[in-house]
Amino acid sequence: MQATCVLDADNYLGESPVWSVDAQALWWVNCEHPAEILRWVPSTQALNRWPMPQRIGGLATKADGGLVVALADGIYDFDAVRGTVTLRAASPLPAHVTLHECHCDRHGRFWVGAFDHRFPADRSAAGGAFFRLDNQVLTPVIEGIAVANGLAFSADGRTMFAASTPQRTVKAFDIDPRSGALSNERIFLSLPSGDGHIDGATVDAEGGYWLAVVARGVIRRYLPDGALDREITLPCANPTKPAFGGRSMETLFVTSTQMRIGPDGPGSAANGGLFSLSPGVKGVAEAHFAG
Repeated sequence: MQATCVLDADNYLGESPVWSVDAQALWWVNCEHPAEILRWVPSTQALNRWPMPQRIGGLATKADGGLVVALADGIYDFDAVRGTVTLRAASPLPAHVTLHECHCDRHGRFWVGAFDHRFPADRSAAGGAFFRLDNQVLTPVIEGIAVANGLAFSADGRTMFAASTPQRTVKAFDIDPRSGALSNERIFLSLPSGDGHIDGATVDAEGGYWLAVVARGVIRRYLPDGALDREITLPCANPTKPAFGGRSMETLFVTSTQMRIGPDGPGSAANGGLFSLSPGVKGVAEAHFAG
């Protein structure tokens, strides 16, 4: 299960990898410096980049080959042919709180969290939320978020995972498959102080929850009851988010960041690259945005 760098992407803040089964390609974003969307085709090694007009938090695929993207101030439709974005839903948040972590649930509903940029200077800052996109409106569902992360949905679509990174816990919620309403909030896992920080996540077909632990240089697999199953050390110090892909959904891709989150240590020179490994379990194809 040794991970290797498959692409020196030179990302300042690589995030939100999503595998396109149709195109057999990996999409992801560089949130800032510069803000851009990237697409890489492993079979040909072709890499494309599209600049964005402002900070980008993440993306989800659409059935027609386009994307829906979370820019700082709203949700936009992205046309890869023209390289253009069109506003779908404006963010209700003030300018210092930008849209960030996003994902579609198993029914194609779009969820997006936020990043309050007053943090970490203001350790109490928590002006963000996790939103559900209802038609053209962002509906706040989980409030009091400083840095949205850990967003993922179980393979059966009945559980949503989400975190505000400074709280050092990932919470689980029951999600109503018809309405998208959340209930039964509980703590799924916690990181002890000094053990890196919660970042992005994905799930596998067996119910495992895979978490990138930034500033710790590892990804971890947790069982459905929250018990730690395994830990895999990566060549980089700052992994940001894993995603399953490949022809059989047996490859785990991991993005990373050059942001200085902790003291420089082993793997710091590899930060910003795209990594992959074969963990021995299959992932689940992501649902296209259904809006």
